[in-house]
Amino acid sequence: MPVKKKDNTISISAGTIIKTVAILLGFVVLYLLRDLLLVILTAVVLASSIEPAVRLLARYHIPRIPAVLGVYITLAGLFAGLFYVFVPAFVNELVDFSQKLPNVAQELNLGVLGDSSSVLEKGKVLAGKITDGTASIEQIFAALSKFSDASNNMTGAVVAFFGGMFSFILIIVLSFYFAMQKNGIEDFLRIAIPFNNEEYAIDLWSRSKEKIGKWMQGQLLLGVLIFVLVYLGLALFQVPYALTLALLAGVLEIIPVFGPIIAAIPAVLIAFSTGGMSLALVVVLIYVLVQQFESQLIYPLVVRKVVGVPPIIVILALIIGGQLGGFLGILISVPVAASLMEVVDDIATRKKRFTA
Repeated sequence: MPVKKKDNTISISAGTIIKTVAILLGFVVLYLLRDLLLVILTAVVLASSIEPAVRLLARYHIPRIPAVLGVYITLAGLFAGLFYVFVPAFVNELVDFSQKLPNVAQELNLGVLGDSSSVLEKGKVLAGKITDGTASIEQIFAALSKFSDASNNMTGAVVAFFGGMFSFILIIVLSFYFAMQKNGIEDFLRIAIPFNNEEYAIDLWSRSKEKIGKWMQGQLLLGVLIFVLVYLGLALFQVPYALTLALLAGVLEIIPVFGPIIAAIPAVLIAFSTGGMSLALVVVLIYVLVQQFESQLIYPLVVRKVVGVPPIIVILALIIGGQLGGFLGILISVPVAASLMEVVDDIATRKKRFTA
């Protein structure tokens, strides 16, 4: 009796092909518009971060528009005051440190700048070899090439500056618009998300925005506390450039585990170059105590319990965000990771229900 062969052909409908092409085109469009998407996401994160303050003012029967205006004006005044108080001292310390960097490197025997006399000797030997006219012409063309590169770099810097200013203004305007509307972000999601996924996207956003707001507030509080503690510790023992080092420690607190270590390295080196091993050990102790205070008390309350994102995910999110979007990518990386963790939890919950 003959055995019938099974037909193993796979049929792909025209609808499947169209959907696949549409998805691929969608990814291409998202990639081409990645800068605009970063601006919009940053505006969404900023609007979410001030939402708890707006709700707090609403409890005192303050209308939403005056509340949002009050929060923005307060934040602008706060940043302007901090800029006025700290930036001049920070710039002075930075300039002074850059001038003393060769001496610090020499004392630490790092050889960062090398022996200046050897550099001069190499320059004399090189100048001695340039004797014919061909070499002179080559030098002229090289100088012109460097001048052209410098001009291009200057043009690029100007374009980047104005592009950054435009992005900053656009972020402020969009975030202000989203915050002014009580359901502004939800309305934006209804426009941007397909109808089939609209309700889930809004539900996901309602769960994520609370975490985003608390994370932004907690991260700001964490950075300020670390800045104050490090500055007080370094200033108490008269470590040079205490303000700059404390500011660096506060900013790098956004990076779990490795941020405090990176911030401590220049402080220890400067302390060793100015006060010897004893002062360096004191600085190490200051950073260890601050790190223990942060890791045992503040970080678990701010990030682990509020946001629910493990430190390794935070590190990976910061790396990916920095690679894809630079500073804005770093700024929104953890909030986006928190939202993705919500999606992962939803998928895991659905699988449990399906297998139960």
